[in-house]
This record gives sequence, structure tokens and C-alpha cells, in this order.
Amino acid sequence: MKRFAEEILAKIDAEIRLRDCGVNSTMDNALHMVRFIAPMYEQLREMTINYLFPSVEDEICFFKELKPEILSKYIYFSKVYHIELKCPDGSNDCIREYLSAELDKLTYFFRNNIEFYQYVRSQSTHLDNFYFTRKPIGTSIMPSFESFQYDADPLFSTGYDYKTAKILCNKYLKVYLENRMVKLNNAEYKTERSSKFNSVCFTGKKNTLIELGYALVSSGDINHGNIEIKEFMEYLSFVFNIDLGDYYDAYIAMKERKNRTSYLSKLIENLTKRMNEDDAK
Repeated sequence: MKRFAEEILAKIDAEIRLRDCGVNSTMDNALHMVRFIAPMYEQLREMTINYLFPSVEDEICFFKELKPEILSKYIYFSKVYHIELKCPDGSNDCIREYLSAELDKLTYFFRNNIEFYQYVRSQSTHLDNFYFTRKPIGTSIMPSFESFQYDADPLFSTGYDYKTAKILCNKYLKVYLENRMVKLNNAEYKTERSSKFNSVCFTGKKNTLIELGYALVSSGDINHGNIEIKEFMEYLSFVFNIDLGDYYDAYIAMKERKNRTSYLSKLIENLTKRMNEDDAK
């Protein structure tokens, strides 16, 4: 049983890596993972309900570690899918409020299950026989909490293996929601920044901007000197909304001038003049 559960986990982890859908999962990837995990989880259920564990230790290991790890991934991707499905199409403030409410649900869960959460987190073992072994049908005491469909079967659940899975799931879900919030804030900032500076443009001659671009690249002060002139010229073209496509021809012409750096000399002259005027005030 342990080997079979570990093989399922390996397949799930491989699929997560393949689709790159961990804490940054999309709704489509989340739905794919739910459908990917579900049949394997059903196979695990079918094997478990008729399985006699060779020892209490093996049974505890299965219900405390192996099954919760698999189930937590199913719950996680199911939660991500439904969170994205129900996410409002309104303003960023509306979406932010929605995500905050989902984070509040996680906080409520941890607070409402603080004793068991501390037991799991501290890696305690003194109550493992109660929490993670199946009881004879008719004598099992099932705790009152949200349950997964298969966990109503006492042959496939101890009750607390599901709660352990929820703890594991919610740790990842918290990271997912926080990352989602960060992306929302970053996108909002970029939009505001773009709107604020979209009217800024270079109104001088194109050749002068090329001269400045070559000077900055030659200084080694852009990306610590790890940038090609082509990349930087494309950057300047984008920032100032100007076509610098023939920058190399302009550079050749620049080298043939009597004053090769006439624009840089002009910049020095204008900055010095400004400083002198400020000093005279």
C-alpha cells in the first residue's frame, strides 16, 4: 500500500512540474489536475477499503502522511479552480476584497482547529492511535467538519486524515492567494505607471538619442555592463516611442564627425549653465 500511494504521489508531482501549476496555477491547469488526480484517488480508495494493514504503525503512516498528501493536492486544485471560477469580473478593488475574504476563511479554519493543527505541526504522536487508525464500524467517532465525498466511508478514513489534508492544502492555498494578490497589485501599479508616463517622449533629433544610448552602454552602468547595444536601443525606442532602427549607421557617422560627442558636450554645457544659474539665485 505504501508503494502504491508513493507511486501516485510521484505521478501527481511529475504532472505538476510538467504543467508548472503549483502555487501559480491557472483555472484551466487546476481543473486538469483535479481530473488527473481523481481516478488515482478512486483506485486508492478501492484498494484501501479491502486492505488489512500489517501493523498499526503502517496504518498510522498511511492515514497520517500518505493519504493526506494525495488528498491535499486534490483539495488544493479543486479550491483554486472554484476560487478562480467565482472570482468577480469587477474592479481591482472588488477582486482584492474577494481574495481577502478567501484568506480570511483560511485564518478561520486554522483558528477553529488550533489544537489539532498544533498537534500535527509539532509532529506529536501520542494520539496517533485515536486520530489515524480505522475503528470498527459502528464505533467510529467522526469529528464534525466539512468532508470530502469519499471520506464518509469509515473503511477509507479515520476522520482526521481529511483534516490533516486540509491543513496541508490550506498552507499552499495561502501562498497561492497571497501571490495572486501581489500579481494584482503589480498589474495595477504597471497600469498606473504606464498611464502616468505615456505622454513622455524624446523631442530632440534621433541621432542625439543614439549618441546618448551608446554613451550609457559604454559606461557599463546599464545592467552592470551586461547588455548589448541592440537591446538597449530597442529599449530606448520603446520608452520614448521613437524608431532607432538605423542606429549603427548613425554611430558610424558619429565617428566621422569633427566633434564625435557633440550632444554629450551640449548636455554638459546645459547642465553646467543650469547649476550656475541656480547658484546665482
